[in-house]
Amino acid sequence: MISIKRYLDSEDAPEPEAFEAKPDSLSAATIECYRAALIAVGRVAVQVSPGLGEDLETNLRGLERRLSVGYTAESVKRTEQQVEVQLDEWGTRTSGHFKGQADEVKELLVALARTAESAVSRDQGYSNKFTDLTARLEKIADLNDLTLIRSSLVVQVGELKTTVEQMTRDNRQLVAQLRAEVSTYETRLKSVERLALKDQLTKVANRRSIEERLQYNIDNGHQFCVAMLDLNQFKQVNDSYGHTAGDDLLRQFATELQMNTRSGDLVGRWGGDEFIVILTCNMQDAKIHIERMQKWVLGKYTIRGADERTFAVQVDASIGVAEWHRGVTALQLIAAADKDMYQDKKLSRRKAS
Repeated sequence: MISIKRYLDSEDAPEPEAFEAKPDSLSAATIECYRAALIAVGRVAVQVSPGLGEDLETNLRGLERRLSVGYTAESVKRTEQQVEVQLDEWGTRTSGHFKGQADEVKELLVALARTAESAVSRDQGYSNKFTDLTARLEKIADLNDLTLIRSSLVVQVGELKTTVEQMTRDNRQLVAQLRAEVSTYETRLKSVERLALKDQLTKVANRRSIEERLQYNIDNGHQFCVAMLDLNQFKQVNDSYGHTAGDDLLRQFATELQMNTRSGDLVGRWGGDEFIVILTCNMQDAKIHIERMQKWVLGKYTIRGADERTFAVQVDASIGVAEWHRGVTALQLIAAADKDMYQDKKLSRRKAS
């Protein structure tokens, strides 16, 4: 999903005059309600599915911003169509995610129920054996021949011992089987959860995963920095070669970024064409790693469009970095890195001009 935020912030975005309001029987109050609804839907999407709702929220906020600078009946209709597309895509992804988790939990519950049923059936069998044994012991008590009583007791005690030993073996086997099944499904559930923390397009960490790592580092007082990367002129790639080629570029860029980052660091997609790297080091070392990214990650890429044609593109990115200090929240740290990134973007634009 391509971030509308970057489109709205780009130099190629339409000027506000293009959306100058016209009296097309649309009241300002109606538009205000519509804008508030877009924000509310995005917020609810994040609450319902933090791992999948961030892109929807970002894109809906972009549409809301577009309406805030002016509107016409035609522009509102286009917005409505775009909202429908965004909701359909988000609904499909969210449904698939929750269905995957629900299926795993269902299978685990069925396995536990099956095991419990087996235990009840087995215990019922042993209960019948003990009932039968008790009846025979009662009959022995009625015997008058001591020798016969003695031999009967030997037989019954041996049978009792065999039954208890069999119960012990069965219990051990049942417990081992149950542990194995729980372990298997636990592994599968963890796999589903890991997928929920991955960006569906690029396969690096998603926004939810990034936020969890940030909070973990802050809660534990770890030293770290945040680097934010924004692909320059990414909109032009989409406009020139299509969204399929743009998605291919994002995938390749994420892979290169992952390969040129240390194993202890976290690479994630923040949204659209923005990426974040959480670096477990101080600012001095972080700048060294950023220089490495600029050398090995940025440059020429060969991307593939929907018609299987390939295109060579030059990829550049604006990069901002901020170091965490005690008392700084995750939001403040991200804002600092974002501000530094936009300073770098402005500098790049001045150099280009």
